[in-house]
Amino acid sequence: MNDIPNLLRIDDRLTTAGQPTERQLGAVAHAGFEVVINLALHDDPRYSLPDEPGVVRSLAMQYVHIPVQFGAPTGEDLQRFCDAMDAARHRKVFVHCAANRRVTAFLGLYHVLRLGRNESDAFEPMRRIWEPDAVWGAFIERTLRDRQALA
Repeated sequence: MNDIPNLLRIDDRLTTAGQPTERQLGAVAHAGFEVVINLALHDDPRYSLPDEPGVVRSLAMQYVHIPVQFGAPTGEDLQRFCDAMDAARHRKVFVHCAANRRVTAFLGLYHVLRLGRNESDAFEPMRRIWEPDAVWGAFIERTLRDRQALA
């Protein structure tokens, strides 16, 4: 698994990354992960697999796809992500997108809004991967300001 792009082990139960290959998904399954959550789109062969849902299911893992447009994240996307994370709370989860940017931004928001963590700690994984651009910076700021929407 260590060769998956932008891999971050958050804790024993949660790992995030960029897009894995089919072989790397096999390593994810071998490492005991039970759920794969994908925030990337399926329509760009540079950042997706031809049949990721089928590959993940063939490896006996649950697959959750929440396609988030990188240039236009929405509150509905974040709500679906938070609900998926809550549903998988007691399972070993591998979350990815194309480059681990969408994931780390959503994960920071999830940690603040749903788990009550402080913002500095919650967004530390994101800062290891990237500094949000104007679109994502505004989305994060707006979501934190209007935190009632996801609480």
